Amino acid sequence: MTETLSRTEPAAPAAPSVSVIVCAYTEQRWADICAGMAALRAQTVAPSEVLLVVDHADDLLLRARETFPWVRVVPNTGLRGLSAARNTGVAEARGNILAFVDDDAVPARDWLEHLVEPYADPDVVAVGGSASPAWPVERPGWFPPEFDWVVGCSYRGLPTSRSEIRNLMGCNMSFRAEVLAADAGFRVGVGRVGLNPLGCEETELCIRIRQRRPEARIIFEPGAAVHHRVTPERTRWNYFVARCFAEGKSKATVATHVGADDALELERSYCLRTLPTGVLAGMRAASRGEYAGLARAAAIMAGLTVTAAGYGAAAVQRGSSRRTGVCPEVDPTDAYEAALTGDRVSARAGRRSWPAPRRRDTV
Repeated sequence: MTETLSRTEPAAPAAPSVSVIVCAYTEQRWADICAGMAALRAQTVAPSEVLLVVDHADDLLLRARETFPWVRVVPNTGLRGLSAARNTGVAEARGNILAFVDDDAVPARDWLEHLVEPYADPDVVAVGGSASPAWPVERPGWFPPEFDWVVGCSYRGLPTSRSEIRNLMGCNMSFRAEVLAADAGFRVGVGRVGLNPLGCEETELCIRIRQRRPEARIIFEPGAAVHHRVTPERTRWNYFVARCFAEGKSKATVATHVGADDALELERSYCLRTLPTGVLAGMRAASRGEYAGLARAAAIMAGLTVTAAGYGAAAVQRGSSRRTGVCPEVDPTDAYEAALTGDRVSARAGRRSWPAPRRRDTV
């Protein structure tokens, strides 16, 4: 008699459930929101759910609920701003992977498929993808690829294949839900509120996660791609300058929370390797008759100088706050708008307490 031995095959790991979270604050991005939602519905790997978090914009909330019945549309229950809106999405989401994409970004059809692949490694706690700029017409000749982060996109100097990195880009990122719950999510008070060009809340979060979990791996997967729309005003020199200055201020804020060593670790390499290479490339292009290369080289040097100035200004401001107990400041939204229009921001802001957030639902 032949004995049949039964053998139990190991069970395949369960596919992750993914909640995709999109935060929006203005109806002026309605066409972008619709394009993004259509792209999410056409993914090769469907998300378990899509949440649209509306940041204190009642008309947009009602319109989205009527237009996207298959989407969970919820209001931001915290303070106005991107960090609190994202935290609302974290609290509402049911998936064990939480993916974030900007309201003006359109994911490729296989975006989610590539984004979740690295989570097969249990040490991976976060995965982000690439973002290519969707220019209104074409890339301005003076705009250096090394500074594509100015328009929220992947920049020259990032890895070109799957790699472990320090932090993800906010327009295209994901985290294990358990990690966000354990590490308190995005820090409110860091990042964008309405029109102001501050940021780095995702940088602060990623650094904080790694500080608390040294074994954790944060992965950049360029195959998980989105197309990030660049509006005409973001192709202008005054926006470039304002955004660089704001980035410096944002990095200084991050440094106060996680320490300057971790906050500036990648920036040192970027300044010492990526930017000099970009300047030389621009000069070589100019020597071959492409005079826009000279403009790109000049933009790199100016961008670095202005970003450093923003960092220094924030450090001085913090020192003044510690001495006086109040913050001499210009409203960041006003400063941003003044930079776009060419107006000078009054230096006579005086010493005053932080104002309550003001509602601004236009761009």
